[in-house]
Amino acid sequence: MPKALHFGGGNIGRGFIGKILADAGYEVAFADINTAVIDRLNRDHTYRVHVVGDGVDEYQTVNHVRGVNSGDAAVMTAEIAAADLVTTAVGPTVLEIIAPQLAQTLAARYRAGGAPLNIIACENMVRGSSYLKEKVLVAAGEDAALIDANTGFVDCAVDRIVPPVTGGSDDPLAVTVEVFSEWIVDSTQFKGALPAIAGMLPTDKLMAFIERKLFTLNTGHAALAYLGKLAGKATVGAAMQDSAIRAAAEAVMKESGAVLIRRYNFDPATHRAYIEKILKRFANPYLHDDVDRVGRQPLRKLGAQERFIKPLNGMLEYSLPHDATVRAIAAALHYHNPDDPQAVEMQYYRHAHGIAATLAKYSDFTDAAVVAEIEAAYQALA
Repeated sequence: MPKALHFGGGNIGRGFIGKILADAGYEVAFADINTAVIDRLNRDHTYRVHVVGDGVDEYQTVNHVRGVNSGDAAVMTAEIAAADLVTTAVGPTVLEIIAPQLAQTLAARYRAGGAPLNIIACENMVRGSSYLKEKVLVAAGEDAALIDANTGFVDCAVDRIVPPVTGGSDDPLAVTVEVFSEWIVDSTQFKGALPAIAGMLPTDKLMAFIERKLFTLNTGHAALAYLGKLAGKATVGAAMQDSAIRAAAEAVMKESGAVLIRRYNFDPATHRAYIEKILKRFANPYLHDDVDRVGRQPLRKLGAQERFIKPLNGMLEYSLPHDATVRAIAAALHYHNPDDPQAVEMQYYRHAHGIAATLAKYSDFTDAAVVAEIEAAYQALA
């Protein structure tokens, strides 16, 4: 049985990537620091995933799983040495944290004569594996060339809504996911043969899929969260039930979709159907997704390569309408959450320096005319 090492034993790891790998016949070791998750995985070697939506409400069993302590250097060296595939779902900020460990364990594998290895960072970011590669090679020092020659850092686009489990479950492995899932990988970045995994789609045109997902699901999701938060909505579902908020988010998705149609020659009718599918997923009554979960880390979400600014730059490049996107960015700048360090930092900096300076610092966006539009939208939303 092939072995997969997956960094991140959280809901996305268990409910999405780990499940696909286990269903494809891999033994999946989840590397995490959460002892409750690790202990339960090693006790049961199985867990159930609650799959909901589109008339489906069922539990699916995932087998051949175990847990390992990612903080144990000797254990992780052994796991890397034995792995046939490595994946992550730890969040973009954690990739840099695990990079030195990966550098050390990969070097040990290759110095011992181990075969080349592919690593797929399944994160909610653009080209997360390339980012991880950069951090690993910096940490590797004199072993950088050895690791670079033997490791495929494979970029991907991942799409599945996996909200936090509610209802007070005492099972640390409990996870609920929507029916829809999409895992698209860059076929040009693998070392050796591509693994045959049902549910993983290889393509040599990954950027089109990355931006389709980023500009549609991520942009629309964030717009709903920030506009919903301003309107006092607790969940994305509640925001979707407000016709004005839904219309505003849909307008953002149409504007970003116009960029995709120009850039990648997408068929307009097909992309319109894709937007409708995404909106239907947002409205899934089984998925209770808090606006604060979707809106967290606003500074990252306002980044130059992220879900608002990147499509906005495309709209300006192609001279396309952008009013709805400007309003969504203004709503993001309003986001208050005392439990989110980035939200606190954003509000402190905006209050001290203003919106133009905030966008210049965190979004690398300095178009004076559009900044003035964002400032006006911010005041209107206030």
